[in-house]
Amino acid sequence: MLSESVFVDTGAWFALADRDDAHHPKAVALFPSLLRTYRRLATSNLVVAESYVLILRSLGHAAAVQFLEKINSSPRIMRILSTADIERAAEEMLRKYEDQDFSYADSVSFAIMRYHKIEKVFSFDRHFQVMGFTRVL
Repeated sequence: MLSESVFVDTGAWFALADRDDAHHPKAVALFPSLLRTYRRLATSNLVVAESYVLILRSLGHAAAVQFLEKINSSPRIMRILSTADIERAAEEMLRKYEDQDFSYADSVSFAIMRYHKIEKVFSFDRHFQVMGFTRVL
């Protein structure tokens, strides 16, 4: 059941990978409790793509490929693919919330979370709170 999931955003994946990231200590400390608390760690194909590029540019090819291997090999990580319906809902949010600077990937994440009734997110991005989700920090 997806409601037993926590969504993991790009900033959290990056903080876990980069020892120099300001959020690294908090991310590393929190991650084991997420594994104990939630049956699934949900993320999206856009978050994976965004995380891969950040890790590649900051930490190099080997670290980026290692990130992909960890995502793909974990039975606890569920990658949710964006669909045309999800993207339409995301684009509607982008039009509606003109006072916010949501990225496209963030908006797709919001739409996925709403569709799958995922209320909690492992993220350092305040935009998730703006949209009514609970950040687990």
